[in-house]
Amino acid sequence: MILTLAQTLSTASPQGGGALRRGACPGLSAPMPTGDGLLARLLPTGTIPLDAFRALCAAAREHGNGIIEITARGSIQVRGLSAASAVRFAAAIARLHIAASDTIQVLSNPLAGLDPEEILDASEIAAALRRALAKTPLPRHLAPKVSVIVDGGGVPGLGHRVGDVRLRAGRSNDQVVFHIGVAGDQTTAMSLGVVALDHAIEAVLHLLDVIARSGHAARARDLVAADAGDAFRAAIADFLMSDALPAGVQKSSEPVGSYPLRDGTFACGFGLAFGHATAASLEELTGAAAAQGAAGLRTVPGRALLILGLAHHAAASMAAVAERLGFVVHADDARRSVFACAGTPICSSAHIAARTMAPRVAEIAASRLGTDFDIHISGCAKGCAHSKQAGLTIVGTANGCAMIANGRPGGVPFATVPTDELPEAIARFADASRREDSEENGQENNQENGQENGQENSRESSQETNHV
Repeated sequence: MILTLAQTLSTASPQGGGALRRGACPGLSAPMPTGDGLLARLLPTGTIPLDAFRALCAAAREHGNGIIEITARGSIQVRGLSAASAVRFAAAIARLHIAASDTIQVLSNPLAGLDPEEILDASEIAAALRRALAKTPLPRHLAPKVSVIVDGGGVPGLGHRVGDVRLRAGRSNDQVVFHIGVAGDQTTAMSLGVVALDHAIEAVLHLLDVIARSGHAARARDLVAADAGDAFRAAIADFLMSDALPAGVQKSSEPVGSYPLRDGTFACGFGLAFGHATAASLEELTGAAAAQGAAGLRTVPGRALLILGLAHHAAASMAAVAERLGFVVHADDARRSVFACAGTPICSSAHIAARTMAPRVAEIAASRLGTDFDIHISGCAKGCAHSKQAGLTIVGTANGCAMIANGRPGGVPFATVPTDELPEAIARFADASRREDSEENGQENNQENGQENGQENSRESSQETNHV
């Protein structure tokens, strides 16, 4: 039997029902081999105490190569482990009691439970879903990257995050409901309708069951492509509400910035440039946060972290420290619009040093980069760093750097250039793209002016006719 939300919340065990375990983090017991050794990954599910995070950074320096990554989904990755040191690292992290998920990825708003404007605490729904999943065989039959987004209506929002299943809280007829969709972000996902709060967990489990029955490698996008979502709609038809109101405006997904919390303190969000930082710089940042009286931190989807519990004046001080250490402190920083994988020599599959190239690429294209134009640098055709379409995608190949406009790594390149010629090629593309946008804006303005002039001439003609 699949549990409803109320039943799931009421059956929580003291240790979180197995899906939320302390000292048992996914990826630690089976790290992944890469070009720079083994990589261990964990997905925290709540606030990490500052002393625990500093200890994690120290363990990364002692047992790995001192490089820590925060991924697009908010996971922590530690690189450069050996077969022997990975065991010691896992033991060290287990002693820190950092709560982490060991089922499929269920993401909730970074400030869930702390945001004064959220519709509901999405972390409670996410935890209930993990517990429900632990009571089913579903996790064993789903692809490793299958994910569920639970957006409680707070900030930062999760509109830009891609998920196989999406829940977005809203209000309709004086009750909290969930708008439910599949296969995409808030813009591209296929909407299935609206379900009541108490049916949300059961509806998600039914949708995940549809994916699982389609094969271990299946993703929601595959099913949507196959039958336009008919299987998904049929699976939750009994839960859909017929009289719900449309979803409200999606809140910003940008985690970099300062956010007021319920208790009167602030959260300060910083980005890791291109998703990585040294353990030493993260230790120093955490130490500064402790000195400013911070209560803890959370890792954030979008390669960032949030320092929690700061006084207003302390938030400004923390931003200055973070900027000095090389972290991203402004949402419009060009580095936020460049996505790069580890590349060579870190990744054995890569053909180019994507991460090493990223700062120069961001510098070259800085005037063009922003919310309407981004660049994805992928060491190979897999495209691990960015799952969405980019304004310009650069893919490392055996023949050089393939350049793809408005597409993904698997797209058709308009050019392939040697690595040493890439900076000039990017500059030319950025200039051409900028001119094209200017021309389009000019045409739109001319059309609008033409319509206004036409309306004005029509009014004048009418006035003259009436006068005669």
